[in-house]
Amino acid sequence: MQVLKADDYKRMPWKNGGGQTAEIAVYPPDAGLSGFDWRLSMATVASDGPFSSFPGVDRTLTILSGAGMILHGQDGQDITLTRRSPPFSFAADEPISAVLVDAAVVDLNVMTRRDRLSHRVERKKPPFTLEQMQDVSVVFCLGGTTTLGCGPSAARLQSFDCAILSAADLPMKLDGSHEVLVIEFAETSA
Repeated sequence: MQVLKADDYKRMPWKNGGGQTAEIAVYPPDAGLSGFDWRLSMATVASDGPFSSFPGVDRTLTILSGAGMILHGQDGQDITLTRRSPPFSFAADEPISAVLVDAAVVDLNVMTRRDRLSHRVERKKPPFTLEQMQDVSVVFCLGGTTTLGCGPSAARLQSFDCAILSAADLPMKLDGSHEVLVIEFAETSA
């Protein structure tokens, strides 16, 4: 298990230059914006505008803080996302723009290169046990403290910390007072 602390996330400008993101984890390690298989990041969205385009990438967005945003897509459908909304998935190469509901928001972005991997993001409330998983799983703490495992080897996650797990880490008991996001990455079937 690899525990990543929110204070240590790598800060960098958005691909379109419109803001700043905190890169949480990327695979392969140190891959750039055009070379990742999967990427996990948080962004502060302080003004209305378009999302960066990532050709060949699927993306899931979850609002972490703030009142929310309204997404406008090319199909004319508007989607309102708030902190209580389920994670929302869309193709990152389709034109999407966002209008803030009130003030700035922080969102979590999960992205996978669709010809190599797929991903799933699920909001869950501890306590529960992760029994099985795809190739790689990430537990992202949405608030408070989440404990993974038990005894002296237990890991504690605070708000916006995460843990990257492999199959060797399972089963893994999770406990805590706030919801977490469980993110699973799997190879795309041929």
